[in-house]
Amino acid sequence: MTDVVLNININGCDIHVAQGVSVAAAIAMAGSAVTRRSVRGAARAPLCGMGVCQECRVTIDGRMHQLSCQTLCADGMRVTTGEVQP
Repeated sequence: MTDVVLNININGCDIHVAQGVSVAAAIAMAGSAVTRRSVRGAARAPLCGMGVCQECRVTIDGRMHQLSCQTLCADGMRVTTGEVQP
């Protein structure tokens, strides 16, 4: 059986992940834990891993406030996190 490798872009950097990897896990594999910024600018990261805390929100393919812990990576996906300052 061949492992399927997906190409995704996180904050402008292309990375490769296996099929079935969540966006939150891909962000961590890319070397960052930051998914968003609080109202006061503090870095936030996934906490519960099941979508309840909402700390894992990112922008995926232009759609804001997507739960990265509940979203599986798709080939060509573009993710923007709070690591990038507007």
